Amino acid sequence: MHIPEKKIVIVQSNYIPWKGYFDLIRQADVFVLYDDMQYTRRDWRNRNLIKTAQGLQWLTIPVKVKGKYEQRIDETEVSEHTWAESHWKSINNSYRRAPFFAEYASGVQSIYEEASHLLMLSEINYLFLTRICKWLSIDTPIMWSSQFPKVDGRTENLVHLCQSFQGTNYISGPSASNYIDIDQFNKANIRLQYMTYDHYPEYPQLYGDFVHGVSILDLLFNCGEGAAQFLIQSEPA
Repeated sequence: MHIPEKKIVIVQSNYIPWKGYFDLIRQADVFVLYDDMQYTRRDWRNRNLIKTAQGLQWLTIPVKVKGKYEQRIDETEVSEHTWAESHWKSINNSYRRAPFFAEYASGVQSIYEEASHLLMLSEINYLFLTRICKWLSIDTPIMWSSQFPKVDGRTENLVHLCQSFQGTNYISGPSASNYIDIDQFNKANIRLQYMTYDHYPEYPQLYGDFVHGVSILDLLFNCGEGAAQFLIQSEPA
């Protein structure tokens, strides 16, 4: 009997991530936020880049880290709540002349207003991810790894999560090849695939030379309903 493919992606939550992250969500049948893992500083969990007339700018959510060396992502708290207003102001200043800014401005602003009342970084990231997916017509369910018991071993836990969702395929980010034990996936009869981010088409973008690695908001404001087509990588020449 043929078993239909079920693709699982397990990744830590990011704040307003770039298009490649949403491409991963798009490809998955189930997308799992791996937020019961250790929080890493100066990473994508609480910050991302936007493009401005003065160059790239970081938008960073301030979080409580002092003395919290072992805290998990889903235990990480926001340290002050004016960040949302500040981030929205920067976005408004940078993108108000973008072709589709007016179409999304009120929606994005309302997310920031809602996020300003949230205490936990994971909840803020989840809010942005789920709302932005709707604009991109992505209907992949987004789950939490913390909903399932953990097992010992880094790869073993990933396999366990895939099995919890009856997954046949696991799509991993490229950097995970440094630590994943492929034999564990082979034993579980789960196909391991590595994501590449090499062939995204460029889109019309403000402020000089094209930059791929900026927040998805850049793509939405510049391309509107056509944004989703730029999440699909082209075949290499």
